[in-house]
Amino acid sequence: MSHLLVVARSDSFSQIWPQLAAAIGVEARVVDAPGEAAGAADAVAVILAVAGIEEVGEADLRALAAAGAPAPLVVGARTDHRLAVALVRAGAADYFALPGDLEALRGELAERGKRLQAREAGGRLAAAEKHHFDFSRIIGGSTQLRAALDRASRIIPRDRATILVTGETGTGKELLAQAIHYNGPRGAQPFVELNCAAVPAGLLETELFGHERGAFTDARTAKPGLFEAADGGTLFLDEIGDLPLALQGKILKALEEKNVRRVGAVRAREVDVRIIAATHVDLAQAVRRGEFREDLYYRLSVIPIHLPALRERGEDVLLVADHFLRTLAGQYGMDVPVITPEVRRSLLAHGWPGNVRELRNSIERALLLGDGGLDPADLFPEQAREGGAGASSGGTAAIPFPATLSEIARGAAHAMMSRVEGNKSAAAEALGISRSRLYRLLEGADDDGAE
Repeated sequence: MSHLLVVARSDSFSQIWPQLAAAIGVEARVVDAPGEAAGAADAVAVILAVAGIEEVGEADLRALAAAGAPAPLVVGARTDHRLAVALVRAGAADYFALPGDLEALRGELAERGKRLQAREAGGRLAAAEKHHFDFSRIIGGSTQLRAALDRASRIIPRDRATILVTGETGTGKELLAQAIHYNGPRGAQPFVELNCAAVPAGLLETELFGHERGAFTDARTAKPGLFEAADGGTLFLDEIGDLPLALQGKILKALEEKNVRRVGAVRAREVDVRIIAATHVDLAQAVRRGEFREDLYYRLSVIPIHLPALRERGEDVLLVADHFLRTLAGQYGMDVPVITPEVRRSLLAHGWPGNVRELRNSIERALLLGDGGLDPADLFPEQAREGGAGASSGGTAAIPFPATLSEIARGAAHAMMSRVEGNKSAAAEALGISRSRLYRLLEGADDDGAE
C-alpha cells in the first residue's frame, strides 16, 4: 500500500507529516534512520527531514541510495542555494527550506499523488482491457490464422521488440496490435494509434514528434507528439506503407536512439515506446521501387506477423459470420437467424475483398433488411442488381463493353469501389493497383497504366 515515507533525522516540523500525507490520500510512515527505510519503493514519495542538522544530508542520501530508495525530497530549515545544489548533486530529487517552501512542498506532493492515482487507474483499466482486448476477438481456426496468433502470443512478453503486422485491409491488424499491447507488460501504459494514410503529409511530423511554441505560424502553444504520448506504452503506426519518405528517416532515428525532438526544439526527449507497425502494402516491393527505406523496413520487421485474407481461411468465414450475427442481433434486440445452406454457399463462394470488415457490413445489412432470416440478395445487393451474377464475379456487369481500355479500367475501378462499399484501400488491393492509380481512375483522368 502506498504511503508517505519520512526519514526524520530531526524532530523539527514533525507535526506536518501526517497533514501532508492526508492531503494526498495516504498515511505517513515515519522512521528515524535511512537503514529503517524498508518499503521505500512503494512510497508515493520519500522525505529526508534534516532541519537544523543539514550537514548530515549528503551522507544520509548515500545511505538511502545504497538501500535502493528512490531519490528523496530533502526538507531542511536553511535557505542556502549552495546547500540545495550540493544535496541535489548528492542524489536528492529537490530541496525545500521550511517554513518558506511549505506550499511548494505541498504542490510537489500533490503532483506525485496525482501520478500515483493515474498509475492505479491505469492498472485497473489495463486489467479490464486485458479481458476485452484479447485474442478471442480474432475469430477462426484456420491453420494460417492460428500460426499468426501463435507468433503474436509468443512475442507479447518481449515488450521491446518491434512488430510489423501485414495483411489486406480489414483482416484485423489493429485488433492484433491491441491484443499484444493490453496482454503484455505495457498493458497499463498508453496505447496510441495513428493511421499514417489519414493525416496530411504536411502535418504528420508535428503529429508524431510534437512542436514547441512558435515553431511555425499557428504554433501558439507547445504540443507533445504521439511518441511522447505513448511513452512507456505502445505506438501503433497503421498503414505505415503510406508514410512519406521524408519522415521515414526521422522514424528510424527515433527507433534507434530512443529519443525524439519536437519541431522547433533544440534538445531531444527520451522516450520508451514499443512500435507496432501495420500495412497492407508489400514493403519489400516498395523498397525495390524506392518508395520505402530499406533500413527502416528491416528495423520494423524484427518480428513480422502476416494475417491471412478471409478468402484464404476456408470455413472461418462461417465462424466469423455466426459471431457477427449473434453480436449484432443482440445489439438490435433481434432473434438470431439461421445460416441456411444457400447462405452458407454464398458466404463461402464470395471473394471478400474487404475481408472481415466487409463481412460485418454485409451481415448487418442482411440482418436489418431480412424478415427474420438471411437472404443472399441482402448480403450481396450488387449481385442482385446484376441479375444474379456469380458470387465471385466482382461486379463486372457494371463495366462497359465494348469500350476502350481506359473506359474498361475506369468501369472496373467504380465496380470494385461499389463492391467494397467505398473502401479505397480494399479496392486498390483487390484490383492489384496502387491507391494513386485508383484515384486517377475514379477521377476520370487519363490513365496510362503507370504506377
